[in-house]
Amino acid sequence: MLCKRLQPGDIALIAHRDLDALAAQDLVERDVKAVVNTCDIFSGEYPAQGAKYLLDKGIFVLDNVGEEIFSLVAEGETVEINGRSICNRRRKLGQGRVLQRELLKQKLAFAEENLNRQLDLFVQNTLDYARQEKSLILGRLTLPDLNTKMAGKHVLIVIRGKNYKQDLRMIRSYIREIEPVLIGVDGGGDALCALGLKPHLIIGDMDSVEDVTLRKAGEIVVHAYPDGRAPGMARISRLGLKAKKLALPGTSEDLAFLLAYEKKAELIVAVGSHSHMLDFLEKGRKGMASTFLVRLKVGHKLVDARGLANLYHGGVRWKHLSALLIAALFPIAVLAAFSSLVRHFFYLLFWKFGLY
Repeated sequence: MLCKRLQPGDIALIAHRDLDALAAQDLVERDVKAVVNTCDIFSGEYPAQGAKYLLDKGIFVLDNVGEEIFSLVAEGETVEINGRSICNRRRKLGQGRVLQRELLKQKLAFAEENLNRQLDLFVQNTLDYARQEKSLILGRLTLPDLNTKMAGKHVLIVIRGKNYKQDLRMIRSYIREIEPVLIGVDGGGDALCALGLKPHLIIGDMDSVEDVTLRKAGEIVVHAYPDGRAPGMARISRLGLKAKKLALPGTSEDLAFLLAYEKKAELIVAVGSHSHMLDFLEKGRKGMASTFLVRLKVGHKLVDARGLANLYHGGVRWKHLSALLIAALFPIAVLAAFSSLVRHFFYLLFWKFGLY
């Protein structure tokens, strides 16, 4: 949400260890001139993709400047980056490290070597939590009554994940022709609205979706903690809107998949879904127990948008053109059958081309 306040040419001051690809994409979309990070933008603990993405896009990166800089500079204030230093009115505010490709390359090599250890920890964490969460996720869910009907329909679920905007644009013809139920998971709803689409349902903890999107949504479901607490309901109340509440461990993405499945959707199409270890490490999660269990439950109905784009080709096909051609020729055939003038015309036409 804060990223949306950036203007082209701004310097983005962030506190984000191991910057993920999605956050980096957001910064690039805002056309920032430089990124200053209070901590290590790429520690090498795992192959986080954000730092490389920024450098590939030609954005200057200065990291490890220290958190105290937040107390020394106000938002919108003019600052200057001079080498490793960041200054304001000739006053030095902090000093960091200029991220160079050579250093990034070295750390990336270390991260790749460290990947097996991370995978071992990740799998163990996932299995430990899966034992605790299996009854909550695989058991009987108490679902809210919704006006949005999903039974027997395609359901498109948009998650704010890597390349989610591009993937959504790739399947516009599918959306136009099939008209699936549209569900936005938090900021995924903004992407639907950006394409001129109205979300039937917004699901999430309400921390990364815009007010205007919430007002456009047909219905809202707030993701609550297993103990029933739902901080997102306070925002809904402030906006004067109404929402249902559903408690579940795991992510709002998991909740959306389970809701579509339990409401008897024929097919669930995922845009921006998180599906592997790096996705979850970049989200700050040390395991994917809930997601693993949910995929086991709904997997036979779940397809990825990128796969769908390769299989589904909308637009006019030959069988459609054939039907249109037959429909157009039918009145001419009827006219020819009952009009001697038309029959005589076709006789002369065939005779001229030697077909009669």
